[in-house]
Amino acid sequence: MKQFKKSILLSGCILLSVVMMSCTAQQSMMDRGSTSSESMESEVIPTTLPWSERMALSIMKRAPEAWQNDFQTRHTWTYTIGLVLNSICRMSEAYDKPEYMAYANGYGDVMISDDGEIKNYDIASFNIDNIAPGPYLFQMYDYTGDEKYKLAIETLKYQLKWQPTTTDGGYWHKLRYPWQMWLDGLFMGEPFQAEYAARFDRSDLFDDITDQFILAERHTRDPETGLLYHGYDESRVQRWSDPETGVSSHFWGRAVGWYCMGLVDVLEFLPEDHPQRGELISILQRTLDAVLAVRDPDTNTWWQVLDLPHKEGNYLESTASVMFSYALLKGVNEGYLDAKYGVAGEESYQGILDTFIKVSDDGEVHLTQCCSVAGLGGNPYRDGSYEYYIGEPIRDNDPKGIGPFILASIEMEKRNNENP
Repeated sequence: MKQFKKSILLSGCILLSVVMMSCTAQQSMMDRGSTSSESMESEVIPTTLPWSERMALSIMKRAPEAWQNDFQTRHTWTYTIGLVLNSICRMSEAYDKPEYMAYANGYGDVMISDDGEIKNYDIASFNIDNIAPGPYLFQMYDYTGDEKYKLAIETLKYQLKWQPTTTDGGYWHKLRYPWQMWLDGLFMGEPFQAEYAARFDRSDLFDDITDQFILAERHTRDPETGLLYHGYDESRVQRWSDPETGVSSHFWGRAVGWYCMGLVDVLEFLPEDHPQRGELISILQRTLDAVLAVRDPDTNTWWQVLDLPHKEGNYLESTASVMFSYALLKGVNEGYLDAKYGVAGEESYQGILDTFIKVSDDGEVHLTQCCSVAGLGGNPYRDGSYEYYIGEPIRDNDPKGIGPFILASIEMEKRNNENP
């Protein structure tokens, strides 16, 4: 706590320089990238800061303008940038440092027009990934009061109103993935919809929100292990789907991680008296029980394919590990889970620091061993085999890991009483 307070002035100076560079950057994409990057190279990130802020400053150093996150070279509306920026906004709130919001708002400046139109967003694709930046829009609406963010929020809600569903009501992942529910989609759509329902007094939406999680578990849960398969095809048309159950073949770590994060974030907004609240908490508990049963005992982290630790090619994967740690820690901090899950979350968080976190000489924080992407179907076709999951590229600082790392760090810092 004392160390944190001593470092506030230094971190404020670093942050001020980042914001000033963002505000004065050239209009040319090339000029913006090179000028800001060169200016940031000499900055040192203090190791006395909490991990959440150290990672936020590292992100800002690697992507001096917010739209450059996820290794982007052009303006792109994507869930990955929304995840990273919403995480930075949550850190800003946790430590009462609104200046971090100025960096995050840079994305909205280039992506949302004055009339609320979202650049490069295609509602007709019914891609549920496009809903995931919604919580970031709420943060920006609160920060700026700009009506354009409210209009963009309504656009995303309109997509969900017409999102195609399975015959029992589960959202399709995308229009081009008909009759399919993926675990990823529960995080992409439902935290936004839950916050929308809470903010705008739309309690009628909560039944649908809880149904999405219940349906996903009903269709994807393996009765033997309790783990959840990555996807479910109601039509059984896809080559990756089991002809009897419709599920894919393996338990991909990050897919289950998305699902668990979606649960703890939705429970934050779900009314205490909602009739399905207890069911969602039970689903969270039994899913995490299954996840903990396959945790690596040496590192307290998780494998790319969760239940096959000794199979050739499998590896300890950071993004799923961070997501599980976040779900465990937030679940306990918010009272959804018993204290024993908090111990497990702390163990795994330390395992993440020991196994995946690297710090450069200038204090920049890196998250290693991130699976860059995985999906099902499409072109070229992703068959959901073991060989497919272990064959996808591995890279450092993937946004699907560094964003949740900030969130997990905030929850860990709450437990350590680092929050001033």
